[in-house]
Amino acid sequence: MPISNAEPKYLWQQFDKIRTIPRPSRHEEKIREYLLAFAKERSLEAKTDAAGNVVIQVPATPGHEDAPIIVLQSHMDMVCEKNKDVEFNFMEDALQLEMDGDWLTAKGTTLGADNGIGLAAALALVDDEDVVHGPLEILSTVDEETGLTGASQLDPTLLEGRHLLNLDTEELCALYIGCAGGGDSTLTLPVTTEPVQADEQTLHVKITGLRGGHSGIDIHEQRGNAIKSLARVLWQISRTHEVRLANFNGGGVHNAIPREATADVVVKPSDAEAVTSLIGEHGNKIKAELAKIDPEFTVEVNPAEMAASKKMDQKSHGAVLNLILAIPHGADTMSFDVPGLVETSNNLASVWTRDTNLVIGTSSRSSVASALQSMRDRIRAAGQLAGAGVEENDAYPGWMPDLDSKLLEITKEMYKKVFDKEPELKAVHAGLECGIIGEKFPGMDMISFGPDIEAPHSPDERVNVPSVGKFYNFLKELVKELA
Repeated sequence: MPISNAEPKYLWQQFDKIRTIPRPSRHEEKIREYLLAFAKERSLEAKTDAAGNVVIQVPATPGHEDAPIIVLQSHMDMVCEKNKDVEFNFMEDALQLEMDGDWLTAKGTTLGADNGIGLAAALALVDDEDVVHGPLEILSTVDEETGLTGASQLDPTLLEGRHLLNLDTEELCALYIGCAGGGDSTLTLPVTTEPVQADEQTLHVKITGLRGGHSGIDIHEQRGNAIKSLARVLWQISRTHEVRLANFNGGGVHNAIPREATADVVVKPSDAEAVTSLIGEHGNKIKAELAKIDPEFTVEVNPAEMAASKKMDQKSHGAVLNLILAIPHGADTMSFDVPGLVETSNNLASVWTRDTNLVIGTSSRSSVASALQSMRDRIRAAGQLAGAGVEENDAYPGWMPDLDSKLLEITKEMYKKVFDKEPELKAVHAGLECGIIGEKFPGMDMISFGPDIEAPHSPDERVNVPSVGKFYNFLKELVKELA
């Protein structure tokens, strides 16, 4: 059955349309055009700001014009990750959907349920004749996934409402009332190269099979990091054999745990067999460590399809591997206030060889501003020790829980009425736009919720279809109560 025929029909019709529209971060032109056309077709007023954010103003259903304005907030963009054996162009191609029992996935790519389901739900309320609501402002932001820049640059004149429902969390049983802040660091390490000798051999080393995942939501699970694992293997064999890096590449977007990494290494012919064997041995040790969380971890070594012409000199080779190993990765500290919540973490997100530089990307998170800065200082210190230049973007703020929130009180009561149980109140170790929007709009009362979504930011991303129906029904009942 096509997903557009599923229930709730208005939501799935919108999602089925959204999945055909390319919407990588920083390339939201086509989805923005769709949103503006959606508003125009329904004679709704829509506004954009200089950043490209869109607000669609929806009048109240008759008799509820005096209700408070409710902001329904989601983001336009999606994380664009695919398996290496999948041919797919995120700038042009429509996502290919498939069902696996109650779960909807995409074929070999991210699904874009994060945050396409939230966006589809907000638009569905406009067409759903059963919905009762007060005035609505549907806020769709750009570039959430690579730095929350749409929210950061949101024009303060764009919104009138001061009650906001963020539709960007991924657990049906929970209401989210707080999130971590974060910031990215980019390290650029100059490397010196020298010619490869005619008799030297180039080996291609590849780590694959890791689960990856969201660098905030999944970081506490201690999933493997392909970059870290590859650097660890090469660092070990460099202690006993003459090995030189020609290149090192891995990872992708800043908020995804790296699933794959590769390196070309240059060795003496007499060492090729021993180095190959040692890489396998060290890889097997890591595989055993990760067996419970990443059982598909794989290390492969093969002669390179194209022999390297240059290799790093000994100093650069050592500096690269030492720096990658020294940069923190994973959960660093846990919250004293919220049991089980990561307080501070770092994701070693990407490493790429660019001409005469190695460029490393990291993403740090914390619910405590001083702890976030301390993590970024550690990264800077490691970079400076290695001789790397370090650039930092502006950190974005976290969202502190407000247990006295009137919106929270109403939402909890409605949750109990709809689901016949108490909701879990949670904070998330990820960057929701609520932190930035709350700082930009003082007095904004906010809450966040969504359906069950697993493995966002990876090709394993999937959404539970029955939970989407329950999420949408709850959203309808909540906006009715708020009206």
